[in-house]
Amino acid sequence: MERDLDDRRGVLRTAPDGVQSLRRRAPAPALGPYVAWYWCVRWDLRGRPAHRQVTLPHASAHLTVEEGRAWLYGPPRRRFERVLAGAGRVVGVRFTPGGLTAFLGRTVGEERIPASALPGLDGVMLAAALTGAVDLDVAAEVLDATLTAIMPAELDPAVVTVDRAVRLVESDPSIMRVTELADRIGLRPRALQRLFATYVGVSPGWVIRRRRLQEVALRATEGGPVDWSRLAADLGYYDQAHLVRDFTATVGVSPARYAARPG
Repeated sequence: MERDLDDRRGVLRTAPDGVQSLRRRAPAPALGPYVAWYWCVRWDLRGRPAHRQVTLPHASAHLTVEEGRAWLYGPPRRRFERVLAGAGRVVGVRFTPGGLTAFLGRTVGEERIPASALPGLDGVMLAAALTGAVDLDVAAEVLDATLTAIMPAELDPAVVTVDRAVRLVESDPSIMRVTELADRIGLRPRALQRLFATYVGVSPGWVIRRRRLQEVALRATEGGPVDWSRLAADLGYYDQAHLVRDFTATVGVSPARYAARPG
């Protein structure tokens, strides 16, 4: 299954037209089990108000380079907010679920750690090379060479399993319970939960809930009225009130208020 490099699920608010750009590029084929894609965000808000970028995270860790420093981040448990001001650029690696664990030997929490924690990687040299890269195509060549040189000698089948599980959730909205996902994967629910704890750092239930909320956010901004009660039923919520509480607790506003906000 190819990855959708144009997938924008989870991006709650985008910057005004013309001031921000996002590019993605697939990694070298050998890195496919570990890296979903490379990405680059540029913005130029000089002379404009700052923009608060809000996203609902996926079950993926990232390596980012900004202002000459390289960092590793685990999947944020809550919504991720970043204020963009002035002009800037971030180059990053979105790992597959479990992909960073295969390199590092453990999951990474929400707090960032230096990229040099990766065995065999010089974070200072990588940051300098990516900062000097004129565009994402050049940065991708650097990242391909760097990550291929330190990738595991053998592919851990557990990495393939957790990636498959997450992609099943994202592609099949009929999966509403961990037991259903475990059955599709061919594991017992507790075994699947242990696998996610070891390789992803979030639970399979967390992944299912995030997919639900991303769908709510998408439907809220498509335009036109939304039957919230029907949507709650479609997504497996007990009732509309549970959907509203879940969305409000995560995003900070109710689905109806979110739908009414511009941008």
